[in-house]
Amino acid sequence: MKVALIGPTGFVGSEVLKELLARGHEVVALARTPAKVEPKPGLTVVQADAKDSAQVAAAVKGADAVVNAYNPGWSVPNLYDEFLAGTRAIYAGTKASGVKRLLTVGGAGSLYIAPGVQLVDTPEFPAEWKNGALAAREALNLLREETSLDWTFLSPAVHLEPGERRGTYRVSLDTPVMDSKGPAHVSTADLAVAIVDELEKPQHIRRRFTVGY
Repeated sequence: MKVALIGPTGFVGSEVLKELLARGHEVVALARTPAKVEPKPGLTVVQADAKDSAQVAAAVKGADAVVNAYNPGWSVPNLYDEFLAGTRAIYAGTKASGVKRLLTVGGAGSLYIAPGVQLVDTPEFPAEWKNGALAAREALNLLREETSLDWTFLSPAVHLEPGERRGTYRVSLDTPVMDSKGPAHVSTADLAVAIVDELEKPQHIRRRFTVGY
């Protein structure tokens, strides 16, 4: 496949890039600073601002799928607004390009831990992550109103951390994957495995899902 990847140098996006190339896919990476993306066989880097829908549309045109791993950075002032500005531009740009398949990497905050109760709304949710989690929840809500894209939204496990690639994971939909100690964890490498698996063999068109060990 030819896959356009937004956020190729990020915490998740860098692992997605590695996984896509390892499986032989052609990757077009969108980056504001292309020099930050290491040249590799099968990779084309295009300078584009994720908050500019016209630039997004031009960069992803002709791809089989778009992977949106955009995150402006947890320390960015006005993170909520910045996150949604990029999200809206990516959605609009993807539609304008004619690409139908969009996989967005979201957060775990919108997972339900009880009927009607999302993780981000609990008192225990860390304050430093809240604005980003609320923005990611709104990114999912926007997709649920979308009718022209074959979208998928992937929430990571509650505990997402660097680690080895096992190549295995368990799947849930709107509730966290659990283990004997509570909410499960997953490595960024295996989150990337789940992303590329979903692109190669779609199981969650116009649905959200989550993965964990």
